[in-house]
Amino acid sequence: MLCNYFFKFSFKKTIPFVSLNKKNNMYDLPDYKEKNDKVIKQFVDDNPFAFLSGCDKDNKPVATQIPVFIEEENGKQILRGHIMKNTDHHQAFLYNPNVLVVFTGHHTYVSATWYSNPNIASTWNYMSVHAKGVIKFLDDIALVDILRKTTLHFENYNKQSTTYFDNVDEAFKQKFMKAIVAFQIEVTSLEHVFKLSQDRDAESYKSIKEKLTQQGGCGQIIANEMEKRTKELFPDNAN
Repeated sequence: MLCNYFFKFSFKKTIPFVSLNKKNNMYDLPDYKEKNDKVIKQFVDDNPFAFLSGCDKDNKPVATQIPVFIEEENGKQILRGHIMKNTDHHQAFLYNPNVLVVFTGHHTYVSATWYSNPNIASTWNYMSVHAKGVIKFLDDIALVDILRKTTLHFENYNKQSTTYFDNVDEAFKQKFMKAIVAFQIEVTSLEHVFKLSQDRDAESYKSIKEKLTQQGGCGQIIANEMEKRTKELFPDNAN
C-alpha cells in the first residue's frame, strides 16, 4: 500500500543511543553520511520547520508542516511541538501514533557540465534528516511550556516582545489554546543524507563549489557546506 511504501522511503544514520530498524536502508550511501553527531543535531536546530507525517485509519498518508524542537532527555531524543486539533492529521495520529518527521535544508541543482567528466548524470545537492518515532499528545501545562519556547525562540529570545507567550493577552491565549494541542515524539531512529558531491573527484568538487558560489542564494549556502568538508575529503589539495 502507498503508506507502507512511504515509510520505507528512508535515510540511514543513527545517533548512538537511537535504535534503528535495519530493514530501512533505502539510501545507505556512506559518502553522504556525516560523522559528527553534533553537526546533525545542529542541522535539526537550524531547520525546525519540519514535515510531520503519518497514516490514518484507512492507511492513507497525512502530513502537516510545523516548527519542531529536539531535546535529549535520559539518553533519548525527544521532539516537541504543537498542532491544530481535529484536523485530518490530528485524527490520524490519534489512531496511529507512528510518525515520520522530515527536516530539510537548502538544496540546489548540480549540472554534469561542471564535472571533469561530463558524461555522468546531473544531480541535486541537499541536506535532510528523517526522525521516526511515536507521537504522544500532552496536557495544557505542557502546551504552555511549548508555546513559551516557540515564541521565545522565534522572537530571538526577546522576552520584551509583545508576541512572547507571557506577554500575550490572557483572554486571547485561552481562546486560541482551545484549538491546539501539544505533542512529543520519542525518536526511535534518526537518519540523514547530506548529499554534497562527496563522491566527486577533487577537480569536479572544486568546480561545483565555484559554480554554486557564483549563483548565490541556496547555491552559495550549499557551496559553504561543501567548503567545510574540503580538507577532510581532499587533504592533499584542499586549496
